[in-house]
Amino acid sequence: MYLSRLAPAALAALLMLTGCPEKKSTTETAETLEQPAVPKAPAFNADSAYAFTAKQVAFGPRVPNTPAHVKTADWIIAKFKALGLSVKEQPFQAMAFDGKMLRSRNIIAQYQPQATRRVAIFSHWDTRPFADKDKTNKNAPLDGASDGASGVGIALEMARVLAAQKDSLAPGVGVDFILFDSEDYGYDGSTQSEKENLLARQEAAGESSWCLGSQYWAKNILPVGYKPSYGILLDMVGAKNAKFSREELSRQQARDVVDKVWNTASQLGFSDYFLFNDSYGITDDHVYTNKAGVRTIDIIDHVPVGEEYFPAYHHTTQDNMSIIDKRTLKAVGQTVLTTIYGE
Repeated sequence: MYLSRLAPAALAALLMLTGCPEKKSTTETAETLEQPAVPKAPAFNADSAYAFTAKQVAFGPRVPNTPAHVKTADWIIAKFKALGLSVKEQPFQAMAFDGKMLRSRNIIAQYQPQATRRVAIFSHWDTRPFADKDKTNKNAPLDGASDGASGVGIALEMARVLAAQKDSLAPGVGVDFILFDSEDYGYDGSTQSEKENLLARQEAAGESSWCLGSQYWAKNILPVGYKPSYGILLDMVGAKNAKFSREELSRQQARDVVDKVWNTASQLGFSDYFLFNDSYGITDDHVYTNKAGVRTIDIIDHVPVGEEYFPAYHHTTQDNMSIIDKRTLKAVGQTVLTTIYGE
């Protein structure tokens, strides 16, 4: 996926663009300040989120230009509509690093579209077309159970829970579920050095071969004039024993949101997942949503020790339903849902 460390120059440029000063990463810290009471929120159903995740995986690898990709998007759109959300599609074409033109579409589903104050929940729904980190099958497509499907599964379950609430029990904000396409069809020089990156010139100019859907959305924002209070990106949020650190760009752009989410997780008893330690910045969809003016944090599975940023299943055929854990889905889904109810 977006999977290289966010270059210091790129981070500095984004901070200059958004008017925020650059700060250094810090070591692990403990939060000791007294926290307000946990907002009352409906229960997030991990069984349902698991089923939504499994349904996507069952279509097959969601690689652009394949029947499985089309069928999955159609199903996601139909599911949001069945829940009563207002749904928009944003079709686009983008050239991948290998020259293929990817037929793609972003999906935007709005809960309480009439609400003035809004929160965005971002994720990506496509899968990487090759398991380039796999030791034996590096050209195989991925199931993308955690890397893609889990974020969408949580989003769908959040939408289901919200849609089931009476008006008197609705949160004080509208919620937009914005799912990006063609996020994971990028060039990784550490695993694909034998391939030519035809987007190298664009990358030198500050764009990326990753996150094609969020890059398109950032230049063509939908809904038009969209200005939510903040956004939360869900990426790789379903694996057993997942660990979520406070990523650098997230801290720089929306430290108050990072604190809100991590403190909520702690109060709910999910500190085994949401660690109070800081990690360096990476290239993910939140880079481009932040550039578009939406203050966005990234919740992403991260190895908190050693040199490797991502867990062992990342971009391998191990990323299948066998690694998905309902406890992780519950930790993320309940934390984000409760955070929204605190607005």
